[in-house]
Amino acid sequence: MSAPPLRWYFDFISPFAYLQWPKVRALMRTDPVLPVPVVFGAVLDAVGQKGPAEIPCKRVFTYRHALWRARQQDIALRFPPAHPFNPLAALRLCIAAGSTPDAIDAIFDWIWARGEAGDSGAALEPLAARLGLAASAFADETVKAALRANTEAAIAAGLFGVPTLAIGDALFWGDDAHDLAVAVLRDPALLDDPEMRRLATLPEAARRR
Repeated sequence: MSAPPLRWYFDFISPFAYLQWPKVRALMRTDPVLPVPVVFGAVLDAVGQKGPAEIPCKRVFTYRHALWRARQQDIALRFPPAHPFNPLAALRLCIAAGSTPDAIDAIFDWIWARGEAGDSGAALEPLAARLGLAASAFADETVKAALRANTEAAIAAGLFGVPTLAIGDALFWGDDAHDLAVAVLRDPALLDDPEMRRLATLPEAARRR
């Protein structure tokens, strides 16, 4: 019996999802990975926090960090015309296209390599046509329902950010956690030593109100 697929939760609004995607693509060559597009904003609402781009003093740092990481990894990155933006059209386009690696490639390339707008069906219509989809795909109720279901399942799994690679119940958040995720995938015992187990039940000594 084959192992269940890993799940990679992502939203096109995240430059760090764009940066991790090539690593996930490479992982797909040896392991079954299911890409799961989700609404990052709904995840943030569920856990009661703001995104990094919604915190003024964190916003520019986050953008610079993403650009620096892209340059370190020799990945072309050009921010879209405005950020944050509404990613619903891009997410729906992905689902309408079957959430295939080629479709994900194309959407990430449009928004993050070319720096094109991805915030509406009108902005993404040329890309939809290239993917063989009509403009009506953005308003398809089945597509909308699938995106809601993806997001609800992610929240139920404990997701707190994107991108996140899920290995069973273990969640590895962020492009910079990819190496840890792969290490655990290859050796699950890494999370089972005494200190790792202790961290899972470490008590809180204080909590902000």
